[in-house]
Amino acid sequence: MCVFAAVQRHHPGGSAAHRIRAAGLVLLGCHLLFVGWLTLRPLSVPWVSPANLRPFASIHADLADGPRAALEGIGGGLALLAPLGVLLPMAAGRAASRLGSWARTVFAAAMISLGIELVQPAVPGQVADVDTLLLNTTGVALVHLLCYPALRARLRAAARQGGPGARRPGSPGKGDQGAPPRPPRVGIAP
Repeated sequence: MCVFAAVQRHHPGGSAAHRIRAAGLVLLGCHLLFVGWLTLRPLSVPWVSPANLRPFASIHADLADGPRAALEGIGGGLALLAPLGVLLPMAAGRAASRLGSWARTVFAAAMISLGIELVQPAVPGQVADVDTLLLNTTGVALVHLLCYPALRARLRAAARQGGPGARRPGSPGKGDQGAPPRPPRVGIAP
């Protein structure tokens, strides 16, 4: 609610690009709260497996346990942070280049996942797993590759529609040069 008030205060009427950014920030916050609750809540279990620091070990174990275990382990790892592939660029609120946005989004997701994995050993019943870090980051990268072109088109359309610096009807754009600027008239002193 306060995010929307801030947007309204700085830009009267709020443009579509600012509304998209505000929605992205709210959704991003909600998703990160959900992920934090899901991954950092204490579990009461009779025993805990040791931390996995060997890449692909738990992925191989999930595949060896059958398709259901593979779907739960690998699919869950890919899906946990996958919405960040759209929410992070949406929260940024600007249409950047595809490669630049992909690199920033994947790096941010990897740092979020790394932060979770570093905190998990301090929580009862939770264990750090390097494969979770790899799967989370891969899920974000895939969702960004699949969904960012549509989001980028939407952000650009919103910016053209009424963002700051957008072309107003009757104002010169890139194609038409308009009249050359005139210096202000200054009266001559008597």
